[in-house]
Amino acid sequence: MNLSGKVHKFDQNDINTDYIIAGKYKFKTLDMKELAQHVMEDLDPDFYSKVTPGDFIVAGNNFGCGSSREQAPLAIKNAEISAVLAKSFARIFYRNAINTGLPVVECDTDQIDAGDRLEVDLGCGIVKNLTKGIEIKAKPLPDVMIKILRDGGLAAHFRKYGDFNIG
Repeated sequence: MNLSGKVHKFDQNDINTDYIIAGKYKFKTLDMKELAQHVMEDLDPDFYSKVTPGDFIVAGNNFGCGSSREQAPLAIKNAEISAVLAKSFARIFYRNAINTGLPVVECDTDQIDAGDRLEVDLGCGIVKNLTKGIEIKAKPLPDVMIKILRDGGLAAHFRKYGDFNIG
């Protein structure tokens, strides 16, 4: 599974789910397209207006810490971000992201800057920074996770294959 797009970088660690989608919006609507318009706005109020479908969010360590609500990865996905790249992810965010169909890539993000153009191969675990002409090794996703992502998330995967045909 290959992805390509432009980088929106947040040069910090511990970006929690309230930064991803502020708590004040989580209880006002269940419309994910509406929530997507507020994704990352506490860190960058103009973020949504800068996003082009297929772009990437890039961050430091422990991305997605905080609550276990699925609204955070769903809001990112509905903002048409193709993937989140970070040095590490909070465990529950990582699982929720895969389950909702949002690719997450663990890699060293130090050589990636805002505005860079990337190509990401999820299966091989390669991030090509086209702007800088370098390759960064990422943690490859297992085939089963790529299959779940291609199907649009775990629920869509279950609808397609049945409850226990994960592989």
